[in-house]
Amino acid sequence: MIGAVLIVALAYGCYTKFANPFASPFTIQAKFESANGLVENSPVRIAGVDVGKVTGVSSVPGKQEAVVTMAIQSNGLPIHSNATFWIRPRIFLEGNFFVDLYPGSPGSPTVSSGHTFSASAGREPVQFDQLLSSLQLNTRQNLQTLIQQYGDAVKIGGPAYNASIQYWLPAYKYSSIVAHDFLGTKPGDLQTFITQGGTTSAALDAHPTQLENLISYFNTTAAAFARESANLQATVADLPKTLSVAIPTFDELNQMFPHLDAFATALIPGVKSSGPTIDVSLPFINQLRQLVQPSELRGFVSDLKPTIPALAKLSQETIPLMEKGVRPVSSCVVNVIYPWSQLTLNDGIFSGTAGEPLRKVYQEGVDYLPGLAGESRDFDANGPYIRVLGQGGTLTYSLQPGLFGQSLESITSVQPPPEPDGGRPPLHPNTPCETQAAITTVDTAPGPPITQVPTSTSSSPAAALRWTSAVEAAIGAIDLMGKQEGFKVNVPSDVLKALKLS
Repeated sequence: MIGAVLIVALAYGCYTKFANPFASPFTIQAKFESANGLVENSPVRIAGVDVGKVTGVSSVPGKQEAVVTMAIQSNGLPIHSNATFWIRPRIFLEGNFFVDLYPGSPGSPTVSSGHTFSASAGREPVQFDQLLSSLQLNTRQNLQTLIQQYGDAVKIGGPAYNASIQYWLPAYKYSSIVAHDFLGTKPGDLQTFITQGGTTSAALDAHPTQLENLISYFNTTAAAFARESANLQATVADLPKTLSVAIPTFDELNQMFPHLDAFATALIPGVKSSGPTIDVSLPFINQLRQLVQPSELRGFVSDLKPTIPALAKLSQETIPLMEKGVRPVSSCVVNVIYPWSQLTLNDGIFSGTAGEPLRKVYQEGVDYLPGLAGESRDFDANGPYIRVLGQGGTLTYSLQPGLFGQSLESITSVQPPPEPDGGRPPLHPNTPCETQAAITTVDTAPGPPITQVPTSTSSSPAAALRWTSAVEAAIGAIDLMGKQEGFKVNVPSDVLKALKLS
């Protein structure tokens, strides 16, 4: 008996697919603005196939919403996060509703059991009375007028209609581009566009009178266009030419927009600071306005009255000063002195070490200043006082008549070489500086050394005489000291001769 019962139960379960009491059903919930006659055990279908049933319908307290709980079988899984639910009638126009489930796109994440979909995922059916209420008498009359006028336009304006067909393809092409751009550049743009469109539609629906006025005014506008049909026809004829010029212009604008955006971004701090700047400048403008008021200007003009003639006289006397004094000096500096200061000084063997760049005239021309400045400083025992050589050099040079100098080392050459007559370079004090020939180079070849005379103690007769006298005096002093000590100093004649000669 037990075996027979089990066989009957299993057979019944296989053919009737009764619910497994030990299984945990996959349940989901969806919110609708209205359940529209959905009851418990109403079917849930995907593409016409039953995949579950409604297990409960409840309302949300304080809201005009209904929550429908559904149990989904395994053949209806998986269900994705972008799934939608549509309440549809099983009988034409009315009655016996079911839930038409669209499980979502495969690329979206799947949901788990117990997930609740928002009201944006639910759709209610259109009832027959709602369909009839949308086609009221005035609506039907307007629809009839639209169809009649459209027929008249096609019948009367047949050639114009046929001529417009050639422009349909580019119009549809650009319309498809615009429709594609509605998708946006990142996920969520289309959803945002639709949401904002809903907000706009709600705003239009909230003001039906203004919407009716819009239609009425549009009728008035259309009548005005009809009266100006000839001008409108000429305008439409020129539209292709306008577009041929406008499209390149728009392309250039598109290329300019990134730079304009960067400029606008950089302009934001300035615009933000313009407000405080204006606030700070207002007191100054107020004071300036008071300064230029008639009462102040009359006093200012009175103070300027004795000054204006003096300024005019000064301006008149400044003209000769500029012509005879300032202009020649400026011309001399610009045309002669400055080009000369920029020349490169190449002294040949006297130039810097190998690899050192040549220096310009204005750099070499100030090298003597540190030495002059150092003559007056004294900060320690080795301070930079002018060094005076007490003994003098071993070589003497005649620098010019009445002037000589000495050196410890022999001078090998002179740069620049002295003038042939021993004087300075020619000077033309009566020739204007600006008219003198410009100097193009300052390079010269080193000249031979100036005449030098040896002045060492071994070659001068006076120095030799002084040395001999000193030697004789020293020998006499040594002999005297020896006598005082009780002995006699005897200097051999060859030693004495050597001392005198050295």
